[in-house]
Amino acid sequence: MSIIANRALRRIRAGELAIGFGIHHLRSVAAPQLAAAAGFDWIFIDTEHGAFSVQEATQLCLAALPTGVTPIVRVCADAIDEGTRALDNGAMGIVVPHVNTAKQARRMAEAFRYPPLGHRSWGGPPAIYGFCPPSVAEAQAAINDEILLCAMIETPEAVANARDIAATAGIDALLIGTSDLSTEMGVPGQIGHEKVQQAYADVLAACRKENKILGMGGVYDEQWAAHYIRLGARFILGGGDHGFIVGAGTARSAFLRGLSPAPADQRK
Repeated sequence: MSIIANRALRRIRAGELAIGFGIHHLRSVAAPQLAAAAGFDWIFIDTEHGAFSVQEATQLCLAALPTGVTPIVRVCADAIDEGTRALDNGAMGIVVPHVNTAKQARRMAEAFRYPPLGHRSWGGPPAIYGFCPPSVAEAQAAINDEILLCAMIETPEAVANARDIAATAGIDALLIGTSDLSTEMGVPGQIGHEKVQQAYADVLAACRKENKILGMGGVYDEQWAAHYIRLGARFILGGGDHGFIVGAGTARSAFLRGLSPAPADQRK
């Protein structure tokens, strides 16, 4: 069986946007199909802040594979074991939060890439080959090329080290966690603050210098999302299940409550 294509990675390599649907509360295996129906390219399974078990996260990954929507898991910082189990069981990308140094970036790349790029262990027939891979050597080389590894930039230290992080072999993208970064900069929630804008410019310059991808998370205001995408961000977290449900639900309930019921004498 051929390897399942990483739609998100292929889109950003082609210079296009790859837009992610954040999953924090949903547990249904219908979630990837809903993301596909809504026009998203990848799902962001958040095991850092969401109360997912490894079982739940990997079931979502497996359900996503036939849909064409790429399953990507954010693990907790330093949760290498959770990342490797996710990759063995359907994940096609790993996001690691709070990567502040090149040393941390190298550790994640070595853990999640097969030799010679890293030291990931072979766990048997992988899900992204439909459990029917070619030879181990051929499969490992193809998987190395198809897995997306993303380091999150969430502190001024990480911004200052962005060039070294981007230069780390095996890292594909640097995703700015704008909410945490703005807080660490002393301007919590001010996603358009000049400090945050400068951080985006600095990280983008590092990415371009090292031929890596700039990612954007935590920016759901349309004005500033458009600004950072025009600047050069291409790996985009478009929002999360809670925001989508509450936003659409609020709009619908407001519409219905704004309608006048029939007069009492016309009711049956």
